[in-house]
Amino acid sequence: MEKEFSSLVVTEIERGTYKTALTTRSTTQLPGGEVLIRVQYSSLNFKDALSASGNRGVTRHYPHTPGVDAAGVVEASDHPDWQPGDQVIVTGFDLGMNTSGGLSQYIRVPAKWVVRLPENLTLAESMMYGTAGFTAALSVVALQHNGVTPGKGPVVVTGSTGGVGSIAIAMLAKLGYTVVAVSGKASAESFLKSLGAAEVIPRAELEDASGKALLKTRFAGAVDTVGGLILANVLKSTHYGGTVTCCGMVNGADLPVTVFPFILRGIQLAGIDSVEYPLAGRAAIWERMGSDLKPANLPSLSHEIGLEAVPDTLQKILHGGMQGRALVRID
Repeated sequence: MEKEFSSLVVTEIERGTYKTALTTRSTTQLPGGEVLIRVQYSSLNFKDALSASGNRGVTRHYPHTPGVDAAGVVEASDHPDWQPGDQVIVTGFDLGMNTSGGLSQYIRVPAKWVVRLPENLTLAESMMYGTAGFTAALSVVALQHNGVTPGKGPVVVTGSTGGVGSIAIAMLAKLGYTVVAVSGKASAESFLKSLGAAEVIPRAELEDASGKALLKTRFAGAVDTVGGLILANVLKSTHYGGTVTCCGMVNGADLPVTVFPFILRGIQLAGIDSVEYPLAGRAAIWERMGSDLKPANLPSLSHEIGLEAVPDTLQKILHGGMQGRALVRID
């Protein structure tokens, strides 16, 4: 049955100029897929800001509805695994990139993209996490898998005021790690310590441009969200046998580092991808996000906005002005 609904739509009004506005759409305009979901919450990520600004590396065709995250209730399903009334989460894959995304009252997606909401999470809490929280969880799990335990020493988190960084700090602190947060914002210290950071260091401490192959060891492991020179210096500063996870590149896509951290100190660099992560593994990670990885202060990591506030918030994200997460109330 056809339904009309509100959706945030990005339109190219002239070459290179894009406008984001609330628009009324019909479910007949949604792409194919076995599961129709009425979205209750979404969240905002850097990728959404790129899509809304016309980045063709993220979204090829416009008009388009961004939103790589969605949580809601199944309204209709042609797949036996999903029934009307099921509470579900969709993150990653092609949602919000070239498939109409979660900043909308309805989405229609393939069944293989859908994860059941864990018992210990509400729909709102799942989007307080969103893709950023899922990425943070994958990073923390990778450190654990590679033997970086709380007793090995401090773990550094770069890009710490962003979505992935802030949630990673809270998760690591919950698990008993000593967390060192890196930030270029002096005003962020109290926020980062409220998340569980034991120490906050300025970004300049990890911007050594001397070209040295190795630096004095400081960290047992790291969650890096920025890439570039900072990631290179984190690798050079990690203890023997440590692990550094990597999930972003706002500081640069190049990695100016020699092989010495890897062959002299046995460092492991673990790439984190939340987009194509296998569905079976997703469910297990989300279960942990509702249990041992769930910070007690999860609600404090985000602030709630409506769809009408999304365009301005995406601009803040694009220009590095966000602290924490934006939870978007859709329905």
